[in-house]
Amino acid sequence: MTALMGAYVRGVDGFNRRIGRFVMYGIFVMMAILLWSSISKTFFNPSMWTLEMAQFAMVAYYILGGPYSIQLGANVRMDLFYGDWSVEKKAWVDAFTVFFLLFYLVILFHGAIVSTAYGLGYFGDAPYGYFGGLIWAFVTGGPDAAGEVLGHMERSPTAWRPYLWPIKIIMIFGFFLMLLQAISELLKDIATLRGVTL
Repeated sequence: MTALMGAYVRGVDGFNRRIGRFVMYGIFVMMAILLWSSISKTFFNPSMWTLEMAQFAMVAYYILGGPYSIQLGANVRMDLFYGDWSVEKKAWVDAFTVFFLLFYLVILFHGAIVSTAYGLGYFGDAPYGYFGGLIWAFVTGGPDAAGEVLGHMERSPTAWRPYLWPIKIIMIFGFFLMLLQAISELLKDIATLRGVTL
């Protein structure tokens, strides 16, 4: 069982570390977009896409960087008492409070799936079945068959009017990775309490 836990922790931590180290350079993407926004507003006609694209880049930055932040312990926590506790006491408290995080992440993950289904034109009350049908249509009939399942896709109400499903898919992926990382943290706490090194 410990070998399985160790393999899970190493796999999830390694994957989230690579994603986090890559995504941390997204700050430069945001800076470039906002710099172009300032230049275009000053010297040219203002670009319609810059502010909203910077918002999309920021969402991807913090959603995909979240699992790596959890892994490093860089997430926000109340450190008034926590910093002085022993490693075992921290593990006990973390092993208990991680269930609140897991509950919250499951709600966010479900909301992201429902919102993405809406963004792809599904307005019913069975988004998981919708995605199953969409995948089945793509597998059996290719992109044209999947296109028939898609409805009227949601667009932003701004003048630029981009489709919203790409950023919503990033949110699904990010929340899923955070769920995996929270489980990894729970397994590390359990290992600490048992005196096992993963």
